Amino acid sequence: MRKALRWMLALVVLIGTVSTAGAATAAQPDATGTGTSATTDIKDQLLAIPGMSLVEEKPYSGYRFFVLNYTQPIDHRRPSKGTFQQRITMLHKDTSRPTVFYTGGYNVSTNPGRREPTQIVDGNQVSMEYRFFTPSRPAPADWSKLDIWQAASDQHRIFTALKKIYSKKWISTGGSKGGMTATYYERFYPRDMDGVVAYVAPNDVVNKEDSAYDRFFAGVGTKECRDRLNAVQREALVRREPLEKKYAEYAAADGLTFDTIGSLDKAYEATVLDYVWGFWQYSLLADCDSDTIPKDAKAATDDEIWTSIDTISGFSAYTDQGLEPYTPYYYQAGTQLGAPTIEFPHIEKKYIRYGYQPPRNFVPREIPMTFQPYAMRDVDTWVRHNATRMLFVYGENDPWGAEPFHLGKGARDSYVFTAPGLNHGANVAGLVADEKALATARILEWAGVASAAVQANPDAAKPLARYDAKLDKRDIEREMTLRP
Repeated sequence: MRKALRWMLALVVLIGTVSTAGAATAAQPDATGTGTSATTDIKDQLLAIPGMSLVEEKPYSGYRFFVLNYTQPIDHRRPSKGTFQQRITMLHKDTSRPTVFYTGGYNVSTNPGRREPTQIVDGNQVSMEYRFFTPSRPAPADWSKLDIWQAASDQHRIFTALKKIYSKKWISTGGSKGGMTATYYERFYPRDMDGVVAYVAPNDVVNKEDSAYDRFFAGVGTKECRDRLNAVQREALVRREPLEKKYAEYAAADGLTFDTIGSLDKAYEATVLDYVWGFWQYSLLADCDSDTIPKDAKAATDDEIWTSIDTISGFSAYTDQGLEPYTPYYYQAGTQLGAPTIEFPHIEKKYIRYGYQPPRNFVPREIPMTFQPYAMRDVDTWVRHNATRMLFVYGENDPWGAEPFHLGKGARDSYVFTAPGLNHGANVAGLVADEKALATARILEWAGVASAAVQANPDAAKPLARYDAKLDKRDIEREMTLRP
């Protein structure tokens, strides 16, 4: 992951449905939203699950949408040692349809939304908030219980409980840290899911070896764009004194503090060093010509340099108020996930005081952290030799894809595809035509809804759900914090 708060995505597609025997019209929810095979209202079925409680139901045409709490053990190895309430949502279409299990690896949205695999298979979707992101945090918080196995076990318990209702095929998915989460879940519980679609999932196998990122930044986009971005970043450090004065005024006006990172100076440099990474993570090459990026950095005013850095990196990111919501992420980055660092050959050393700072600097000191170098090596080895029905999608211009997952000889029916020209919002829809068709066909097959025509010819594969402008918004889930 990333050594500063530099560290998602949302996706798309279309409706209709098919059965494994051939094309058919999708069953629509009846007046109670239970589907054609159920006799009990779906809300009653969900709330009959031990430990499940309703927060609220929100109406949406063609679906039932529930925000729920589910009682989870704080420690799945010692379930008698306390519980916490984990927030999940259920976008219910019909129990006769496949189900997609989504997590972004952070907080869960409490508004209805479909992920790309959900659109492709025209199915249900359960979404999970990652443990320790509020409000899904034990009290008191024992941070040693925040690790990838505990989180995978959260998913396993949710799946086990819901599978009794949603008995058809299941696909897990997630973007960025969510793509990592879907991969870790598959590693620890490989029998749960019928397929995995992991988007833009970083794979920092050796935390101390990050040269792949330097090679990425040396060649991404065009030289003209790289030079333009580099010049703005350098100029922000050259003008540190006047811009830090502006930063102090900005912080004082909004009541922002810097106790966790240690100083305004550290926060300022961290924000500036995120600038180039943040551009490529969230923007496209064409955006390099926007007014946000000064064409001549040296001739730009202080306000123009400030605005460019703030728009892309966000000067609130390394304040205590900006860091606090993401404490669980930085804790994981500093204990298991890893955090990349890069060189800055276009900036003289005299202008860089700290470089990319470690995750330890972004987590309150009272929370102990010890890095486990074996955690990512274990997952990487497992994926190379055991991946089955797994699809990894990356964006060509996304820095997080510089260290991707790879498949070895032991992998079966698994794929790694890269969407040309795309960023951290890369998806199946953005792949070249033959890869897009193949990926769509495999997802339909894994979900048990591929028609005979698709089984015979993957080029015939298309998403089964119609595009819905509200449910299927394509924008990347951008925060003023740069992280996977």
